[in-house]
Amino acid sequence: MSKLAIHGGLPVRNKSFPFSITTGMEEAMAAMEVVKQGLLSGFVGSPTPEFFGGKEVKRLEEMWSERFGVKYSVSCNSATSGLVMAVGAAGIGPGDEVIVSPYTMSATATAILFYGGIPVFADIEPDYFCLDPKSIEKCITPLTKAIITTDIHGQSSDIDEITRIAKEHGLIVIVDCAQAPGALYKGKCAGTLSHMGVYSLNRHKNMQCGEGGIVVTGDDELALRLRLIRNHAENMIDVEGYSPKNMANMLGYNFRMTEVEAAIAQQQLKKMDVLNRHRMEMVDYLNGKLSGVEWLRMPAVRPGCTHVYYMHIMLYDEAVSGISRQTFVDAVRAEGVTIWGGYMKPLYLNPIYQRKIAIGDKGFPFVGDHYKGNVCYDKGICPVAEKLYEKETIVNPYLYPPLTIRDMQDIVDGIQKVALNIEQLKK
Repeated sequence: MSKLAIHGGLPVRNKSFPFSITTGMEEAMAAMEVVKQGLLSGFVGSPTPEFFGGKEVKRLEEMWSERFGVKYSVSCNSATSGLVMAVGAAGIGPGDEVIVSPYTMSATATAILFYGGIPVFADIEPDYFCLDPKSIEKCITPLTKAIITTDIHGQSSDIDEITRIAKEHGLIVIVDCAQAPGALYKGKCAGTLSHMGVYSLNRHKNMQCGEGGIVVTGDDELALRLRLIRNHAENMIDVEGYSPKNMANMLGYNFRMTEVEAAIAQQQLKKMDVLNRHRMEMVDYLNGKLSGVEWLRMPAVRPGCTHVYYMHIMLYDEAVSGISRQTFVDAVRAEGVTIWGGYMKPLYLNPIYQRKIAIGDKGFPFVGDHYKGNVCYDKGICPVAEKLYEKETIVNPYLYPPLTIRDMQDIVDGIQKVALNIEQLKK
């Protein structure tokens, strides 16, 4: 019997896992070429051809549209900005309700608040962790204007069913696809089968350019509105060729991507399939080796879809193991394998929602004459999300390049060592 590291034994791994490195000489050369030319941003916030960005930004958008099979791709400086652009383009205003996942990065919901909208949290699927269509239907009211679903951890939401619900009620659908670029839903790219889809190019995503985002759409008017919000929309109203059909949310930001970021992102896009395949291979190895641990369930993949594994999420069964998830996680971490328990605390349990204080100190947008509803953020409204956070999910983020099968074996060894010596922890 091996002595567990948490009890003073030798750990399985003595070195930290390296940072994600997806770049190489191609990205370095592309960035250098932009720097040599000297035009680091091609944008101008006035009605000129440069309103739409420089040549690298335009080329990236063309490449993205071709690769993902969409009509329009609109770049921006982050997926957070992309979400704000998408909510604004959808026309969300004070008092409008938007159904959103509680099991996602905070910006997915706060993008709604920027326009005075009200996030309404629907529960998630217990196996795929995306918004549960049945829960969405229960949350729809006369005030509902849109749905934001998150393609979490690397695979698509049940977009057919969500779209069916949205059409029935006349709702806009926005997909936060930050974690699933290149994943397929019935042969189509995740994030492309809704009104708008938002992708991330943040430093630790499957592909990255440091910071950056892309919003895709097939709608002419939405594409115009996205571009306006990205780049000082208020300067463009009543200018021929730039004016939208309505003025809602035509206050612009500076959400523009630089030429250096766009040049790097082009090279990353070329590598997307290779980068995703690396993660799939790491997960295939982990799943094969860890499937014998009876209280751990490996990630489920939605039928007819692919999974590109932004993270490797395992489900923990405390009743079978005989110890708490936290005890198990602490023991594995002591072995040098830094997994953690609970991916994301349900967003509605955060102070901004519990206290209903967001913009100013008077409760806007949650209270006031503009809002005729009565949103609830009580604990218990999304029991699946709460149970996953409190008891079930175990998160392993270590899948990316330059990690190898040797690194995966350390993860396997750390988990299996604790599993084989579980009686030490029960005592």
